[in-house]
Amino acid sequence: MTTTRTREVPLSIGEVAERTGLSVHTLRLYEREGLLVGPVGRDAAGRRRYTAADVEWLMVCVKLRESGMPLAELRRFAELVRNGPGNEADRLQLLDAHQKRVEAQIRALEECHSVIVWKIGVYSEHLDRGEGDELWAPRG
Repeated sequence: MTTTRTREVPLSIGEVAERTGLSVHTLRLYEREGLLVGPVGRDAAGRRRYTAADVEWLMVCVKLRESGMPLAELRRFAELVRNGPGNEADRLQLLDAHQKRVEAQIRALEECHSVIVWKIGVYSEHLDRGEGDELWAPRG
């Protein structure tokens, strides 16, 4: 039985920026800040060369940042992953705390959404009756 191994083609920083939605500047910042789980490879000319695993990790970082995870926590998470097996409970604790914050944000946004839906209804009713000029008009 023979197995064929496909050789992974490294990606340039521009290609990774395009795939992740992160700017080249942000990718360099993430590297400087220790947010990656491994060192970024370099070609003979010193240009960054990323792997598929780097892109996969960066996509996780994008979602964690979009959901409000502070850079310091993301750095801690990356550090735990870099340190390898044995700290999974710490990783879980970090992610669990973040999940709780995200769930609280979702609840708050749902409450905001309810108020907005209600106000749209109020304005729609008043406008349908031709009474829109009565809504929160300055009193004088």
